[in-house]
Amino acid sequence: MIEKISKDVLDKLNATPSRDFCGMVGIEIHLMKVLSLLDLDDDGVKMVAISGPAGIGKTTIARALHSIFSSRFQLSCFVNNLRGSHHSGFDEHGLKLHLQNQLLSQMLNQNDMRISHLGALKERLCDHRVLIILDDVNSIKQLEALANETTWFGPGSRIVVTTENNELMQQHGINYTYHVGFPSDEQALKILCRYAFRQSYPHICFKELALRVTKLCGNLPLGLRVVGSSLRGKNEEEWEEVILKLDTILDHQDIEEVLKVGYESLHENELSLFLHIAVFFNYNDVDLVKSMFADNNLDIKHGLKILVSRSLIHVSTDGEIVMHKLLQQVGRKAVRREEPWKCRILIETPDICDVLERAKGSRAVSGILFDISDIDEVSISSRAFKRMPNLRFLKIYKSKEDGNDIENIPEDIEFPPRLRLLHWEAYPNKCLPPTFHPEYLVQLNLRDNELEKLWEGTQRLQNLQKLDLFGSLNLKELPDLSNASNLDSLDLSGCESLVEIPSSFRNLHKLKQLTMLLCIKLQVVPDHFNLASLTSVVMVGCWKLRKLPGISGNITSLSIADTMLEELPESVRLWSRLETLSIYGSLNISPIWLDRWQERKGADIVTIPDWIKDLHGLTWLHIVGCPKLALLPELPSSLRKLTVETCLSLVYFPFDSQVTDFFFPHCFKLCPEARSVIIQKQGRMSAYLPGGEIPWEFEYQATGNALTIPFDIYRFRICVVISPKREHIEDVNLVCRTRINGYPVDSIIYRRLPNIRTPHLFISQSEWFDGGEDAWLDFDSHISFHFSTTSQDVDITECGVQVLREETDGSIGSQESYDDECLSDVSNEPSSQQVYDNLSGGSSDSCSEQVSEDEDK
Repeated sequence: MIEKISKDVLDKLNATPSRDFCGMVGIEIHLMKVLSLLDLDDDGVKMVAISGPAGIGKTTIARALHSIFSSRFQLSCFVNNLRGSHHSGFDEHGLKLHLQNQLLSQMLNQNDMRISHLGALKERLCDHRVLIILDDVNSIKQLEALANETTWFGPGSRIVVTTENNELMQQHGINYTYHVGFPSDEQALKILCRYAFRQSYPHICFKELALRVTKLCGNLPLGLRVVGSSLRGKNEEEWEEVILKLDTILDHQDIEEVLKVGYESLHENELSLFLHIAVFFNYNDVDLVKSMFADNNLDIKHGLKILVSRSLIHVSTDGEIVMHKLLQQVGRKAVRREEPWKCRILIETPDICDVLERAKGSRAVSGILFDISDIDEVSISSRAFKRMPNLRFLKIYKSKEDGNDIENIPEDIEFPPRLRLLHWEAYPNKCLPPTFHPEYLVQLNLRDNELEKLWEGTQRLQNLQKLDLFGSLNLKELPDLSNASNLDSLDLSGCESLVEIPSSFRNLHKLKQLTMLLCIKLQVVPDHFNLASLTSVVMVGCWKLRKLPGISGNITSLSIADTMLEELPESVRLWSRLETLSIYGSLNISPIWLDRWQERKGADIVTIPDWIKDLHGLTWLHIVGCPKLALLPELPSSLRKLTVETCLSLVYFPFDSQVTDFFFPHCFKLCPEARSVIIQKQGRMSAYLPGGEIPWEFEYQATGNALTIPFDIYRFRICVVISPKREHIEDVNLVCRTRINGYPVDSIIYRRLPNIRTPHLFISQSEWFDGGEDAWLDFDSHISFHFSTTSQDVDITECGVQVLREETDGSIGSQESYDDECLSDVSNEPSSQQVYDNLSGGSSDSCSEQVSEDEDK
């Protein structure tokens, strides 16, 4: 009832729809057609595609959907720049993890989340009604990572995909597609006039000119928008000049040539800003970009305003600069066409090698974008940057991991004095040169380098906002960061040689995200991380840390090693905003970390502190690899997901919690009472726990992966025994296919299964339907279930179904009646408190003996 009232009030508060897209030509018709496919009143989960050529308006329609209807969903997000992710340098598994991190971070408002397995997306979202827009999808891997199955999302969820590739929709099984067509001549004229005259019709004397421009733009909305914006306020003679340029384009379907006409009229400063965004800063935070140009004569605020008014970029509601990919291509082609002595940005690999090896740069160069994946070797001159004093943006990266690139950099190389962006992956030297001065740096990214230290002494770092040292395996010390007063993101993951975090860390009052994963030698950190801005902290694999520093009560996501629970700061009970808590022990459960994870001996925790019950905002508790942990204490009432992985001694958890998702892989000693509570849990739930036999509660059972039962079902629960043939099997899905009287009905993938070494039970309750008036059902109807996995290395050895019939059949009709039935079945069993008392007093022998026998079997 509370949920219904809340929804009703929310609908009334949001009765005034967004007007951001009002007046946009044809948008109402587009939205009506997409909404008819989405069918928002249906409680099922639907995936809908919006397809069409580049520049037709797919993204605009999707943004309008998100803006107007997102309030009807519990969670929503708009994921853009997916095309760019396809060539991000990750392997397939890394790409999927990266995309899921990106989606969950945005949707849950937890910046830079870290997930260790590909089942996290379903674990987080399967109970929520979500609206997800996946924009500009161009790879099936992106869809597999972010929306592989509808069962990942709660009832009523909608996933909208925009793409130019119709084949992707067929491959992924998306059956609902809206194809965006070209606007009519009348609509195209209106679009042009909206941007050229700020009204739906041309000014007097401009009608003929407007009709000619519309025809020459090929009725493509993006071209009409850009060209129309460039003509705003122009006289008839200037219109004729533009028409003359458009008229020289042989093929008016060549949208890039049309768009070039739109940006060529920019003044020099705005044109320079346009080109730099196209090469370096598309999908970057607008404030970060403003900081990048802070010491430039360019009026960045005015320049961005001009680019927005010319429809060359737009700034999202999240403050992100977005340039259409076609415009980005136009910008990069314009960079390539510049004369060598005028060239401001270098992006061609041969030219860059020539400049760096022979020190042939010029004062005109402001940026270098260098992909080293396609070179064998480059020897950079110590004077490479000497003739480029105006170089502001240097990005050296690898688009693919299979390159045999070798960089030779002299120790005394002189970097340009006013660098704002230094992004150098796999930097090969042990230290940045002594002449390096980061005074103007806004972003420093030196991932996967050979550095032992960054620089000597104290540097002026007042402009630095992002520092990424991921994979600095040899880095032994951090420099003094006391002057980095604007730093908001720091990633030290994989700094395996780092021993101490300097006390200057206390001065980072704008730091929001701190990530320290597998800093295995780290021993000393400042006593207090009491930074009000800090919301996300990851300190996993920092085995030598025994004390968790004081952290601000604003923290929302925390991942720590179990050793840090031994000495806790008083601020723990003030973490009222904490939503996700992950505790990692000595045992590694992730194949990704096998080559880096070093298992500790001893010192593992035995219990979780009882203060955890006071974390009233906590929704997910994740405990991993704690081999001595035997009991879980009272849990907060807000908790919905409980994941305990590879805790080999765990016997008990509180039975009276509100948890609906239980995942206990490799928790072999879980006592019979605890297992019974999980197996008999009613309502929408899922569970994963050790076991090789279907529980007795599932009245229909079969050996193998298939069974058939009479069909009179409204609700049911399924249970399967999953048996791996080898260790470290990744990305395995459980598939359930159903048929009624031989007719295929549904195919459901329940989840990506955690990596296991022994047989485990997977249990899930799903909604079903009754026969109704379907003509193809008769009195002898039957339903068959066929279970399988997506890996040849995992078998389904047993399966079972528990029928939850209507109350009229004298069976379960409500949650309460089911609970009563369960209580009567276990009336002779001890209560939760009795079990806890017995276990606390060491009386868990019966549980241990039972499980030991099971393990022997």
